[in-house]
Parts: sequence; structure tokens; C-alpha cells
Amino acid sequence: MSQNRGNGTPAYRRIQGAILKRIETGQLKTGDAVDSERELAKIHHVSLMTARHALAGLQQEGMVERRRGAGTFVAPPKIHFNKLASFSEQMATRSLPARSKVLSCSVIGKEQDIAAQLSLPAGSRLIKVERLRQGADEPFCLETCYLSATEFAGLTRAPLERGSLFSILKRDYGLELAYADEEIDATAADLRTAQLLGIARGLPLIRIRQVIYSTKGKPAIYGLGLYRSDRHTLLIRRFR
Repeated sequence: MSQNRGNGTPAYRRIQGAILKRIETGQLKTGDAVDSERELAKIHHVSLMTARHALAGLQQEGMVERRRGAGTFVAPPKIHFNKLASFSEQMATRSLPARSKVLSCSVIGKEQDIAAQLSLPAGSRLIKVERLRQGADEPFCLETCYLSATEFAGLTRAPLERGSLFSILKRDYGLELAYADEEIDATAADLRTAQLLGIARGLPLIRIRQVIYSTKGKPAIYGLGLYRSDRHTLLIRRFR
């Protein structure tokens, strides 16, 4: 039985591609059952071991989940934190439409600690943008960003519900973002956050405080994100 047909793509990769295509096109939705190892082996004319290898790989990538005695099912979408990317870009990696609900967008003052994080004088006026970020109409995170009101005048009128903040800053202000310093810990969802994210009060959240720098090494955005821990994974590579 051939395990490597067509254009030389390994058979297990072809099986994974077929399953992912069905997920991306909406034929398979979260919670739907995926063909069993035996069914996949028969459909793709491969060994049971190859079919098992294909499903194991998709499970490792977080695309499916295997339930003992029940089978394999499409997993809820999960975002991996492994690079500096906008929420829209993160959703695109999962073929999910990204949406934002702007909860507030205004110019504020008297945020000395945040101004200091942005290397701005105390008392500087800041733009504060609070958004509920959604993927396929499901809330994923509550995100608050702070920027200099002087450097980004007019940002409060930008279409933040429809566009990526990173893209707007690049297009309208010529700002290229390069890297971020992040502080990550866990916190419990308070009542307001729980209601916005559609979860129970007190459930654990991933909290990320970050300062995002431009390619010139200047701090441009201070962000506070509260992320559903059941929808996000932090990937870390360690060296010794």
C-alpha cells in the first residue's frame, strides 16, 4: 500500500490537508466528529498507522482533540502566542473572521505610569482604546491599548471595529512595529470581564502587559490584554 503518492507529499500530510480544508471551508465545525483512523485509512488508501500519525499531528497542533472511547473531534480554535502579530493576523492563521467591538475610545490624562512606559512626560495626553476581540463571533480577549494622543492625532476617528490597529498605524502614520517587551501572568476574571468574554466569574485568564516598539526602538503602544485561557497557548523556546 503506497504511503507517498501524487506530488511526493507524504500520505499523512495529504490526510491532514484534507481535514484542514474541510475545517477551513466550514464543512467541519467545532465539536464535529472527524473520520476515524480506520475510515481515513480506507478513504486515503493508507495504513492504519499512517492515519493515526495524521490525527496525532493535528492534535499536537491543536486542530483536533481525541476523546477516549468517543473518537476525534474538531477542537475549539486556539491562538498560539509565538510572534508579535495583530489579533486579525492571529485569527487569519486559524481561518477565522476577526471582529472587534470598541467599548471605549477617548483621550485621557493623568496616567503617569503608562506615560512613563511610553517614555512620555508625566501628564501627557493618551489615547485609550478598549476593545472586545472576537473570532467567528466568539469573544477571545479584552484588550486595552494606550498611545500618544499627540503622535497619533485623529486615531479616535479611525475604523477600529473593522480594521487592524497595526495596519492603521502603518497606513495612516507610517509606523512600523518591530518587537515587544511583555510581562505575563494569570488573573481571575472579574464580573465585568467575565460577562464580556462569556465565561464564569473567577475563571483564570492569561494577562499580558506589553510595550510595543517601533523599528526605531521607540515605544509606541502600551497594551493590557486579558485572554481566555481555554483559547490561547503561550509557546516558549528555551535554551541552555
